[in-house]
Amino acid sequence: MITFYNERHGQHHGKAEMFRGELVPCFEVPSRVERVLAELRGRRLGAIEAPQAFDEAVLERVHALPYLQFLRGAWEEWVALNGGNAQRDALPSVWPVRGHRSDVVPQNFAARMGLFSYDAGTPLTAGTWDAAREGAWCALSAAGRVLGGARAAFALTRPPGHHAGHDFFGGYCFINNAALAAQALRDGGVERVAVLDIDYHHGNGTQTLYYDRADMFYASLHGDPLTEYPFFLGHADETGVGEGLGCNLNLPLPRGTGFPAWHGALGQALRAIADHGAGALVVSLGVDTFEGDPISGFRLRQDDYLRIGEALASAGLPTVFVFEGGYAVSEVGINTVNVLEGFEQRGG
Repeated sequence: MITFYNERHGQHHGKAEMFRGELVPCFEVPSRVERVLAELRGRRLGAIEAPQAFDEAVLERVHALPYLQFLRGAWEEWVALNGGNAQRDALPSVWPVRGHRSDVVPQNFAARMGLFSYDAGTPLTAGTWDAAREGAWCALSAAGRVLGGARAAFALTRPPGHHAGHDFFGGYCFINNAALAAQALRDGGVERVAVLDIDYHHGNGTQTLYYDRADMFYASLHGDPLTEYPFFLGHADETGVGEGLGCNLNLPLPRGTGFPAWHGALGQALRAIADHGAGALVVSLGVDTFEGDPISGFRLRQDDYLRIGEALASAGLPTVFVFEGGYAVSEVGINTVNVLEGFEQRGG
């Protein structure tokens, strides 16, 4: 399996995030990807390449232009406000809520940070744009390789992406890599594409992007939003609207869920994808379902990830894997590559 690796991911390195009422060191750190990279090299799972470059206009297939323009220039604008800001990450502090207007883009920087975000746990740094853009190129390169006939490809990148929506960031995510890969597959001629999100946290960004479309099927198994981030989407009664009605499947699971129940939900999601008639699959590959993850609550173990890979291979679909969450840094490489190895060993 070929891996497209984002060499620029380390340019995004947040200092702190707001977590349970206090600023704490970021859980989403560069070493996450480096552990996966080392494990890939150690097991010699396949070639590791840099992605090709794309015209930035392709990002508008998923994201709003004003949002992209904000991200592109946000750091320079932040530093221009105060020279000392060069030593501080930018975090949002105000948001438009019910009854407030969000159709007018304010001139004030803090107000625009709030307009284009939804939490205070996603620091924007000097290298965020470059890292996120290169990550998008990884996802698009992986999709291109699959369109060219490869059975599977892996986009190894950070920051992750599945919480980013059409015009908002949050949950450590700025550009939705999985959604970009799915759209590229669709644009490349695949009539129906499925996105399967196995991260602990619901991919609220991905769901909102494709909620009214019949050509995109989104399935997610995740921590119950009644108690788990991102809280405000991910319930089982969210099944799509308009042409997309019936094309969204949420399988929320309670904190403490172990592998037997989780694996059963995975089987349900894969059956729904098959029933939808998808011609290709994008997997939002989060491994924060691991029992030792510091900000999650499932109880999967290392060997379980091999079985996950085998189950994903059983779908028999051309597959793009996109790296998402997983914050038990010491184990993140083993767990991630176990999924990929299980997929490869299972065969098509």
